[in-house]
Amino acid sequence: MVIQLAAIHWVYLIFVVAIIGFMLLRRDTTLVCIAGILGIGILATLTIEGSVSGIFNSFIYAIKELIGTILIISIIVAMSRILIRTGINEVMITPFARFMRTPTLAFWGIGLIMMITSFFFWPSPAVALIGAVLLPVALRVGLPALGAAVAMNLFGHGIALSGDYIIQGAPKLTADAAGIPVSEVMQASIPLVIVMGLVTTATAFWMMKRDMRTGKWNDGLIERIDHQEAITGSADSDDNAVLSLASKRILAVIIPVLYALNVVAMFAFNLQGGDATALVGGTSILIMLAVTMMTYRGKGLEKTTGYLIEGFLFGFRVFGPVIPIAAFFYLGDAGFFSLFGEKVLPEASNGIVNDLGVALAHEVPVNGFVGSVTLSLVGAVTGLDGSGFSGISLAGSIAQLFGTAIGSGTATLTALGQVAAIWVGGGTLVPWALIPAAAICGVSPFELARRNFKPVLIGLVVTTIVAMFLI
Repeated sequence: MVIQLAAIHWVYLIFVVAIIGFMLLRRDTTLVCIAGILGIGILATLTIEGSVSGIFNSFIYAIKELIGTILIISIIVAMSRILIRTGINEVMITPFARFMRTPTLAFWGIGLIMMITSFFFWPSPAVALIGAVLLPVALRVGLPALGAAVAMNLFGHGIALSGDYIIQGAPKLTADAAGIPVSEVMQASIPLVIVMGLVTTATAFWMMKRDMRTGKWNDGLIERIDHQEAITGSADSDDNAVLSLASKRILAVIIPVLYALNVVAMFAFNLQGGDATALVGGTSILIMLAVTMMTYRGKGLEKTTGYLIEGFLFGFRVFGPVIPIAAFFYLGDAGFFSLFGEKVLPEASNGIVNDLGVALAHEVPVNGFVGSVTLSLVGAVTGLDGSGFSGISLAGSIAQLFGTAIGSGTATLTALGQVAAIWVGGGTLVPWALIPAAAICGVSPFELARRNFKPVLIGLVVTTIVAMFLI
């Protein structure tokens, strides 16, 4: 069914282009996002009070959607503070330092470990596990925090999530929409995921080394003191944070064991996504409480609250600039219906973003070349809402249309749409989707998005060309 685009679709698209343009120019997008929310609100409600209220309500909606991520990041940061100031992290990372002796080894080592972990548990809980242990090692050997974030992001939210070969959430959605077996989509995605992963990570690594060598590298740090402490092991900020060497060694063993037990529990009880993240978060709180009480004894109660406050301050400082842009892009999907109802958009609408994807698919001719380009564009456009998964069913449906018309290639086109949607929206380009990696590493999510932009764009172009020959 062809959906007639309304003015609200075009306004949304104009602001999407404007936001991307401002990001590329390294300018703040908050004002543009709020203007976009206001404009959509005016068209949706036709009243000033309704559109103005929509700004505030969209912020609330965005915070509700992001609160789980805010909490896990804040808790991990609170725990990392006490580990750094007591020197436990110094003891804990020593074994890993033997293998990661150079920035190059740290980049690829963190990336590969992140990818393997993400295959089993999805990237968000994997970021917490990997970042808490391996980030200090990477900083110690000279890999910038932003470089570590790029590695975790591309290998986890990019390669692992776009293939999703273990949990199979993504291929199940796309295969059902395309009307083909899941196994066909997974098999067709293997060469595309490999090409996309190799091109993107190699390009990102080359650009990082080039920019560091020429002095054009931007660390994008939110808090420099944290990374200085992680590098030097300094505890100057709190002279009372003292533990015996024996206690440090015992805790340095217990903490990784507890996270390993988290991994076992995820397998045993089939915990995924939010459930897995909650397990990691709860474990991190208990670790923080235990270490703080052991370290400060009589003052432990007050210090516990202090570390939690530090964590939450960091979490909301990182998320503050992201909430407005998340609020705008959520209007492209379910957020619009939640705030303005279903009667505003045309009948049979599946949301602004999905409507734009369907309209694009119906405006192009049908052949292998155009089909590949269209599926990449549809996947990328539907990924702009930041979830990565909301639009892949649409990609599967459109792949079925093109595959039927061409006479072949349905599985390849489906896999291509899946790869494009998840690489863009699953957490490598959309700033609020890549927050977990950015926040764990203490870097700006916007700087991380800019650093990923060229490698991911080049990867999508090469992968699309490869898909044309596979149809």
